[in-house]
Parts: sequence; C-alpha cells; structure tokens
Amino acid sequence: MLFDTHVHLNAEQFNEDLEEVISRAKETGVGKMVVVGFDRPTIERAMELVERYDFLYASIGWHPVDAIDMTDEDLVWIEELSNHPKVVALGEMGLDYHWDKSPKETQKDVFRKQIHLAKKVKLPIVIHNRDATQDIVDILREEGAEEVGGIMHCFSGSPEIAQECVDMNFYISLGGPVTFKNAKKPKEVAKEIPLERLLIETDCPYLAPHPNRGKRNEPAYVKLVAEQIAELKGISLEEVEAATTENANKLFNIN
Repeated sequence: MLFDTHVHLNAEQFNEDLEEVISRAKETGVGKMVVVGFDRPTIERAMELVERYDFLYASIGWHPVDAIDMTDEDLVWIEELSNHPKVVALGEMGLDYHWDKSPKETQKDVFRKQIHLAKKVKLPIVIHNRDATQDIVDILREEGAEEVGGIMHCFSGSPEIAQECVDMNFYISLGGPVTFKNAKKPKEVAKEIPLERLLIETDCPYLAPHPNRGKRNEPAYVKLVAEQIAELKGISLEEVEAATTENANKLFNIN
C-alpha cells in the first residue's frame, strides 16, 4: 500500500472530479492520504473530507504566505479542531521568503506559535520551506520541535540539511521533483537518507512528477515518486511502499 502524506484534495482544482481522482488513487494502490488545510477555507474543507472518507486524514495549520492574516482566534480554532480523532498533524507551517505577502518577522512569530501549540496538543508538524532553510532549522532547534517531530514537506535541500532535520526527529518527504531530470538535490537525498526516515507525497494538485510534469497532479502519481526512490536506492518498489507506509502510520499514530 502507498501512503500519500500530503494532498490538497480540498483545492478547487478537484471540485469537478474528486470521486474519479480518488478512484484512480485506489486503483494505483494508494490506501491512505493526509489532506492538508492551511487557512480557514481549506481547513474547513479538509475536515469535511475526513468525515466523509475513512482513508483520509487531516493536517491543519496556517501557511506562512498568509501568516499576516492569522488571528489569535484562528489559533484557538485550530487547537479545538486538533482534538478530532482524524487530525494527525499540525501544518503546513513554516517560512516562505519567495512571496512577500507576509513580513518575515510575522511569519516567524506565527511559525513559533504553531510549534508551541503542537507541543501542547502533542501532534507532529508539517513544515513548508521556501528559500528559508537556515531560519527554519534555527527556529525548529530553538523551539525544541524535536519533542513532536514531523515532516520536512517536499524537501528540496541538501543531504546535509536533511540529516540535520532527521537528527531533530523529522522525516524527509519527497514528491514530484525527485523524478525531474535536473533535480540533483532530491535525488541525492533519496539515495543518502535511510529509508526509515523517508516519506512520499504528491502535494497535489501541484508539482506533478515526470512524465506528467506541468499537468494537474493527483494522488495516483505518488507511485511514480516511490518508483524513482526505489530506482535511486537500488531496491524494490515493494520495499519503498512498505517502509514509507509504516513510517507514515508511525508518525501520524495511525493503527
């Protein structure tokens, strides 16, 4: 069984054909998925979906790009929802220095608040990082995030940074970019980081793997990510499937 640890089935790109998308995922062997909500509308939609499908789980948090919009009430609301049995993580949270909607200091403040909340409710965290690697690693260390651990989502950094994150009790999640011909770092990470610290994801509808690059991504394509990791590690697809699913179940505390 495949476990796609990061999907946005709550995105409007799936409004027209969600059932077909889910059917294709099932046919490909995807048994579980985590739907990620990152603001009010997407969190609400994620919660609707996990109520409807037994194989869907939710991660809820506030995206760094929209950090400027988060209120104290939003944080209280996330804490209340975190008690739901199908909420398995908080996030995606982190830092994004590519877009300049939210000032860096605001992003850092919102990031720290969510780490504090995760430690309070004892849930792992899902980290979004764009052009902010050192600040993210520093904040995770300063805030003692290893206490809850979590996922470096769609990891694009070096094997050295990946190992630093693993040492802080984080899993490294690889998505579509590991299949791109020119994606040197994700391929190195896939080879060097032990299988017991790897996860797979699509981040659908974004970042579709080769040969679907540029098209809408969907959970069925997570198999292409698993196949690429198997090839890079010189092991069987079945080994990658088994290990990454076991890793996800363990992290998210799913039986």
